[in-house]
Amino acid sequence: MGSAPVERFEANRRRLASIAYRLLGSAADAEDVVQDAFLRWHAADRRHIAVPEAWLTKVVTNLALDRLRSAQARRERASGDWLPEPLLDGDPMLGPADTAEQREAVTMAVLILLERLQPIERAVYVLREAFAYPHAEIADILDISEAASQQHAHRARRRVAAEPVVDATDGPAARRIVEAFIDAASSGRPDRLVALLTADATALSDGAGGTVRKWLRISGSERVAAALRAVFRATPAKRRLVGGSPAMHAGVVNGSPAVIAAFPDRVVAVVVLQTRDDRIAVVHGISSPDQLHRVTERWRNTPHHEPPVTAW
Repeated sequence: MGSAPVERFEANRRRLASIAYRLLGSAADAEDVVQDAFLRWHAADRRHIAVPEAWLTKVVTNLALDRLRSAQARRERASGDWLPEPLLDGDPMLGPADTAEQREAVTMAVLILLERLQPIERAVYVLREAFAYPHAEIADILDISEAASQQHAHRARRRVAAEPVVDATDGPAARRIVEAFIDAASSGRPDRLVALLTADATALSDGAGGTVRKWLRISGSERVAAALRAVFRATPAKRRLVGGSPAMHAGVVNGSPAVIAAFPDRVVAVVVLQTRDDRIAVVHGISSPDQLHRVTERWRNTPHHEPPVTAW
């Protein structure tokens, strides 16, 4: 392969990776899909590819759908719960963020919701809402009719719209939310956490420090507050588990405020806080090392503010 085809593919890599991530909720799987697409691009007779960008989009979308169907079956057999791989603010794999729909489509809450849709509905939603593809192009990518594409989009939008609205958060607002959360969680007073939560707050984490995939789901402000207080209480056993005393940073992950527990060279946990009406409505805790590779890579190469807690 000469340099021109490689350059043509590389010009599309970020867009293709962000499509795959939004479909799969996994940066690692998205990278694998994009690499598979590159191999197919390498092997293809490109003389018969009229629009390389459209061809590549179709290949990546269908490779992701194949993987999504397989992943869904494995997840359902495993435990019935799943969390997307978190991405730090500014990661190009998050894709476009010019509209409210684009920003919303990559939040933890929406990615989890899309996991409940049929794969074809998820693909239509991502291509339409996040990348503004017309239904005629989506129909060609997915080998369905234009009318079917419109129907899938309508069903997917209806499911997303049925969920409570999550507040939009910028960097400074996210830092304030995280600092208040850390202060309350480390105070030893669950009532201070309860005051920050909505009455119907929920929390989902991968549990056990990520060493065992033991999913924990809790609902109700008082129960969530008690669980968070236990999680944020530092003990020698917990420090041994993570390899020391990480700092607690404030950041933005998948468009939401997040606590990032990290050493200078690695992230050991991410707690994503999604707010509604200025209170925390959903808490997602991710500590599985398999889910933190990309966050750690970007963390090492990105400047951060001074942490609210320098050693946990």
